[in-house]
Amino acid sequence: MTITTEVCVVGGGPGGRALALALVRLGRRVVLLEQRTGGARAFRGESVSPDGVRLLAGLGLLERVREHAHEVHRLEIADGGARVLDVRFETFPYAYRHPVELAQPVLLSALAEAAEEGGGCTVLEPAAAVGLLRDGGSVRGVRAKTPDGVMEIRADVTVGADGRYSSVRRMSGLDHGARRTPLQRDVVWMKLPFPAAWDRRAYRVRISSGRHGLFLPSTDGTLRVGLNIPKGGLRELRSGGLGRLHARLAELAPELEREAADGIRSWSDTTLLDIFTTDVRRWSAPGVVLIGDAAHTLSPILGQGVNHALADAVALAPLLARALDAPRGGRPAALAAAVLAFQRDRVGAVRRSRGLQLRQERMFSLSAPPAAALRRTVYRALNASPALQRRVLAPAYFPGPRPEPAAAPSRTELRT
Repeated sequence: MTITTEVCVVGGGPGGRALALALVRLGRRVVLLEQRTGGARAFRGESVSPDGVRLLAGLGLLERVREHAHEVHRLEIADGGARVLDVRFETFPYAYRHPVELAQPVLLSALAEAAEEGGGCTVLEPAAAVGLLRDGGSVRGVRAKTPDGVMEIRADVTVGADGRYSSVRRMSGLDHGARRTPLQRDVVWMKLPFPAAWDRRAYRVRISSGRHGLFLPSTDGTLRVGLNIPKGGLRELRSGGLGRLHARLAELAPELEREAADGIRSWSDTTLLDIFTTDVRRWSAPGVVLIGDAAHTLSPILGQGVNHALADAVALAPLLARALDAPRGGRPAALAAAVLAFQRDRVGAVRRSRGLQLRQERMFSLSAPPAAALRRTVYRALNASPALQRRVLAPAYFPGPRPEPAAAPSRTELRT
């Protein structure tokens, strides 16, 4: 079977579905492929930055997900058992000031429903891209494996929104020249009962010497914990049994002893995330373009993956829509110019987020006593200066339009 469309999006995560929705609203025809039935994605990011909230509002989705979103008011870092930084998001002079936690199945469902209402979007699920269709040197769509057999989706442009291990990136040759940088840590993710004494509206980072963990509220009422371990260190951790895992948690958050015992009863209650960043030199080739993690894999620090995927989708959609309006003979050149403009528009924001993440990773990993003391001094200086907080955190949380005046009320942010 063959389907002909204007845009084929490979990958039904937040970026791919947001792009499909934005294109449909601009009157374009889209086919979206998703490997997983029902969008089941275990331990995927739930954190949406204030700028991500702004993007959801622009897509008309904020009202759809409002009742399922959990607003976060503070970012707290404790080092060596003492709080060294307490950021209050309401002090930032933006219309959308607060991050939210939003379960990915809820977000994906809202994106899918909105796209279906607009018409023009065909979803093949489950469907996996197993090859690219080519005409000369240009990609002209994909070959997809589905429960009904192999299908061909012919398209003017194919979008790889298929994540950090992107098959579209590999099959198109855009992997060549990509630079993968392993970070010094991997993350063991788990969920615990939420401690009664903790603020449910706070992100927490706990540091002890060169070890650290992330403690994030989840929309299901649990506590999502990311325990950082040395790269490749899972075998050593598991060799000590669950007792060693509980001890690592107790070192960072001794008040969670009961929650750890109740929440982690076997290693199947955890999952490992291999932490690396990927810097893809070229995000596009004739007939194909990459977005989200496929183009620029980031680390989980400050929860940037979902937000950059949404920003990519919102930036790329109008460029593709205008290029597809070109006469048939001039369309390949118009599309080539559009995807190059897309990378120029987005690469700076991605680079700034990656730089901030890498600096934080190095800060968290300092273990020598003098270096750890310096880290605490830096965080305390940041804590004492709201202006410095805004300057340091803006690239991660507020990379969009310039801020409103500080006195302007926040009329459209999520309310508790």
